[in-house]
Amino acid sequence: MSSNAHSFYYGGKFLSKVTDLVRSEIEPIIAARGDEFVDIEYVKEKSQNYLRIYVDKDQPGGIDIDEIAALSEEVSEKLDSLEPDPLPDPYVLELSSPGVERPIKNAKDWEKANGEYIHVGLYQKIDGKKMFEGTLKSYNDEEIELEIKIKTRRKTLTIPRKLIANARFAIEF
Repeated sequence: MSSNAHSFYYGGKFLSKVTDLVRSEIEPIIAARGDEFVDIEYVKEKSQNYLRIYVDKDQPGGIDIDEIAALSEEVSEKLDSLEPDPLPDPYVLELSSPGVERPIKNAKDWEKANGEYIHVGLYQKIDGKKMFEGTLKSYNDEEIELEIKIKTRRKTLTIPRKLIANARFAIEF
């Protein structure tokens, strides 16, 4: 999940991205419902702009479709009320759960991922590869330890956090 950068001055603050403003406006709505903000992206696909907001609930089964529909109404009303409009071009608002392969972006996500099977994309190659999948054995601010499978044997790989471009939960086949 990524977003296009749009710099602007809004409400006495300089924001580097439209998504920064939108997030600051909608996060309290999401939190008030007991839901969890996961991610946001503002992208253009073909000729259409999309504002995608990913939410979840910290409970077994996560957030359900009825909760997402109700939250979508509240978020839409809030965005329509903002002056000046940070999204002056027409866009499609999409609220959804991040799904099974949700991104790992913050400390809470890394905590949830500990002991789980994950996918990691790197900025630089390690052992000739830029992508790894395996079980997260440990993590800290500096590095992660990922148990990977090479043919029939298992190996623990230490990956510096600064080399991680993206990480997400994955499904082991």
